[in-house]
Amino acid sequence: MTDTHSRPSLPLVGAHAGRSRRTCALKCGDACFHEPPNDSDNGYFADVVQQVVSRRSLLKGGGSMLVLGATAGATTLPAAPAAAEEVATAATAHPEGGNSGTGLRFTPIEPTPFYVDDLIVPKGYDSIVTIRWGDPVLRGAPEFDVERQSAKAQAGQFGYNADYVAYFPLRGSRRGLLWVNHEYTIPDIMFVPGTYSADDPTREQVDIELQAHGGTIVMVRRTGSRGTGYQYRPRSRYNRRITMTTPMEITGAAAGHEWLRTSADPTGTMVLGMLNNCAGGMTPWGTVLTGEENFHQYFANNDLVTDPEVLAIHTRYGLTEGESDRKWERFHDRFDLAQEPHEPFRFGYIVEIDPYDPDFVPRKHTALGRCKHEGAGPALTDDGRVAAYMGDDETFEYVYKFISRRRYRRNDRKHNLRLLEEGDLYAARFDGDSPPEELERYNDWRDPGQMPSDGEFDGRGVWLPLVEGGESKVPGFTVAQVLINTRAAADAAGATKMDRPEDVQRNPVNGRVYMSMTNNVDRGVGDNPGVDEANPRRIDKNGVIAGNKYGHVVELQDNGNDAGSTTFRWRLFLVCGDPSDPTTYFAGVDREDVSPIAAPDNVAFDNRGNLWIATDGQQLTIGRADAFHAVPVRGDERGRVRQFLSVPAGAEACGPEFSPDNETLFVAVQHPGDPEVAPSVWPDGQYPPRPSVASIFKTSGNPRIGT
Repeated sequence: MTDTHSRPSLPLVGAHAGRSRRTCALKCGDACFHEPPNDSDNGYFADVVQQVVSRRSLLKGGGSMLVLGATAGATTLPAAPAAAEEVATAATAHPEGGNSGTGLRFTPIEPTPFYVDDLIVPKGYDSIVTIRWGDPVLRGAPEFDVERQSAKAQAGQFGYNADYVAYFPLRGSRRGLLWVNHEYTIPDIMFVPGTYSADDPTREQVDIELQAHGGTIVMVRRTGSRGTGYQYRPRSRYNRRITMTTPMEITGAAAGHEWLRTSADPTGTMVLGMLNNCAGGMTPWGTVLTGEENFHQYFANNDLVTDPEVLAIHTRYGLTEGESDRKWERFHDRFDLAQEPHEPFRFGYIVEIDPYDPDFVPRKHTALGRCKHEGAGPALTDDGRVAAYMGDDETFEYVYKFISRRRYRRNDRKHNLRLLEEGDLYAARFDGDSPPEELERYNDWRDPGQMPSDGEFDGRGVWLPLVEGGESKVPGFTVAQVLINTRAAADAAGATKMDRPEDVQRNPVNGRVYMSMTNNVDRGVGDNPGVDEANPRRIDKNGVIAGNKYGHVVELQDNGNDAGSTTFRWRLFLVCGDPSDPTTYFAGVDREDVSPIAAPDNVAFDNRGNLWIATDGQQLTIGRADAFHAVPVRGDERGRVRQFLSVPAGAEACGPEFSPDNETLFVAVQHPGDPEVAPSVWPDGQYPPRPSVASIFKTSGNPRIGT
């Protein structure tokens, strides 16, 4: 459907316009309404333990312009190895050039009000729904029926709240395997109205939620020869559901550590399921990496934990006292910290899954650290090792990089499947080159938006070692402790506190890394950290201190464009918001020629290296529906943001993912509908709304997306 809305003025709106408090609670544990768990001054963990214990006792007792290096020699991901029908196509590198090299010629749509209940795409494009929540994917699974839903049925059906999407080709151009994360559930609108009580859920409702988490692997097939969308195949031998009851292997130096041992698993090496999986990545050997994010919200009774060290770690990760919002602990002891205080240590990892092998046991890789992982963006180093870039999605948290100990072997799948079990782990420190008074000038409400004298927010940086050469580089931490208590290790190392690091991915065309900092309303507020050059915004245009409401995108280039380097240069690529706001910045392009954008989240690249950005929270900041935006990263149009689509009422835009020929763009429509703010009946025109993955394609001309 084409856009028909003229561009209105974009108001600044409150924290929950377009999303209810309940939706926020279920999405991320209401993180925006809690004090940031990182209150460290980069001190040692022993100090943090003492602070937490003391606080609990008190409560009980007293009631010049930087130019990034050349892009020649950027490493692209090689094809996945063949297993019967597998053929993966790597992106083709294109040199830097003028506008003609970007291939982006679509007419941007206008920002859509957050309550419009439709998927809006540009003129000359169309969409179809590829798969919906509840569609049967396994043999024997029933058709979706909200009045007869059961845990057994949901275990064989497409899960809830689709997020990260990855496409794995099969032989030929028309078939592939789609991996989709199922981040979290919203039971308030999953069940027949009037049958669910947030204060008193039933055992069956809770078990349905457990089966709706995780991920889905499903075969998809193009509906036509070229320039068409994809639909799923319900009876493929590849189809698989990963849920909260799927056995998973724990790998790496932390496997077997006492903190990972529970009553159900005294070895600390196996765990059931994965939680709150958000973004991810695709490895060179054809597996998917999926990141466990806001796992903290599922656990109850942190106030009943008696071990002060365990209590301090849980508190640093945001686990709270009392009952959980979901009440899962009423039926499953593993979510009750009074019963199983170590269970949360078994979540918060990067999980690897082989979509081509239905019998593959998923692997939680502790070597990549434990945090609220948005995802992992793989790349190959110059010497053939595997790097993975990662963000910890919470205010004032860190950006990480993992580098494997062993090298990738192109035709040795067995070897490659163990590459992520050992390696070095780093946290990023961003050093700016502008004096503090220039950052203050940028935030001066009387004349805001004055850029630093060198014209950019930029600088150099260091990947600080947490684990290197098989040894801990953080005093007082063993390797296993670094990998389980990664946040505290990064605190001690002196990493830079960022504005909610979400997706972090390396562009396979130019070799640069693009990092979404979604927002941070606490930047500069009260006793929280103030601005630095990598996080320079802290006030709105009215002079009221409001942190960084709109987010920004960082562009990073490792030294020598080698993913194995431990030093880098960086600059801000975008400082987001409505272009009428003088504190916005779009890589230097004229603000009059860009679309508004806020809350950047997932990122992807087309085969020309253009950056595609999905948003999560535009309705909370600029009062408009979440969207996909396309942005050239080179040439005269570098930084020109153009809105490509918007998602239905109340929904979040997730993905993006391209078919290898760039003729289809997949979008995951997460949590359509919010009864309190933006009701939805998408995609079927009836209740309940169903989170889905849709295919976007051109209806005429060059079939490649964006052209």
